[in-house]
Amino acid sequence: MSCKKSASLQAKLFIMKKLFFLVVFSAVAFFSQAQTGDLLVKSGGGSLYLDHKVAAKEGLYAIGRLYNVHPKTIANYNKIDLNAGLNIGQTLHIPLTDTNFIQKGNSGVPVYYKAGSGENLQKVSGANKNVSVQSLKDWNDMSTDNVQSGAKLIIGFLQSKEMQWTNVNNAVAKTQTKPVENKPVVETKPQVKEEPKVVTPPPVVKTEIKEEPKNTKPETNNPVVIREESKVTKPEVTTPVVVKEEVKKTEPLEIKPAVVKEEVKAISSASGYFKIHFDQQTKAAPATKNSTLNSGIFKTTSGLQEAKYYLLIDGVSPGTIVKVTNPDNNKSVYAKVLGEMNGIRQNQGLDIRISNAAALALEVNDQEKFVVKVNY
Repeated sequence: MSCKKSASLQAKLFIMKKLFFLVVFSAVAFFSQAQTGDLLVKSGGGSLYLDHKVAAKEGLYAIGRLYNVHPKTIANYNKIDLNAGLNIGQTLHIPLTDTNFIQKGNSGVPVYYKAGSGENLQKVSGANKNVSVQSLKDWNDMSTDNVQSGAKLIIGFLQSKEMQWTNVNNAVAKTQTKPVENKPVVETKPQVKEEPKVVTPPPVVKTEIKEEPKNTKPETNNPVVIREESKVTKPEVTTPVVVKEEVKKTEPLEIKPAVVKEEVKAISSASGYFKIHFDQQTKAAPATKNSTLNSGIFKTTSGLQEAKYYLLIDGVSPGTIVKVTNPDNNKSVYAKVLGEMNGIRQNQGLDIRISNAAALALEVNDQEKFVVKVNY
């Protein structure tokens, strides 16, 4: 009897082991397949992110390489410990930032947005960092602004070396035709010959003034001689033709100031590129925090022409837009949080650091340490 019981017990244990390995294998296969689907964007707190389900043997560093984002940024965004382990099936929010996500061009890993009921391309643009409506049409091969409920639309591209990239051919065909259409517009402006018409009369007046003294000097001579001199002077009226040709040669120089004016308009922004994002952020969650902080400056190589301002601050999620005000002149800019300041010895005595482009817009005089007011 005892032998039969032990044999049946071993058989049950064997069956349980098989079931256990089958369940584990199915779970791993499910989570690995979940990552191969389309990247569907989500939003929260004024920023865009992707959902990622943790698979077996995955850590923050491996996931960071997959989405081209620093593991510390993922940990801060999800408010978890960087050194803590992850659970299989755990869902992480992966932020879409300026380093791993673009909304220009046509190459990368497509990121999709699922349209809701009653939405059009203008609303889709407003929900996804105000991406160009024309780009949405190009990427998704659309000719109208109407969107069907539940449709998945490309709203940008993830820049990751770990995933397979895609080229959207529709965008290539349409964007190549746009520069060709713009060229005639630039060329038609110099064709307006209003300025040469204004220039030509002065030379004619000058020639008439020169002819009068020529006629007055020989008045003592025979009238026949005077008539012959007037006939000679008539061909001199054709000299303005030379003046017109010189004006035509200088016409291309008049195009350059128009280009300079367009660049100044692109740079001139009192509050910065992220003001619209701050307005959207405050609509979702009103700004309640107001503080007066000690600030320093960090240097960046971009942001001056685009009016994109950034800052470093502890305790605020990356991607959050913060209003920064100089109390000396009440000038304000809107800056995006890039990360934290803790653990760096050079930041002692400072609460935040703003980019040099933001400091220039605020007209900060002290480059070492100064006081600003923040609101978010």
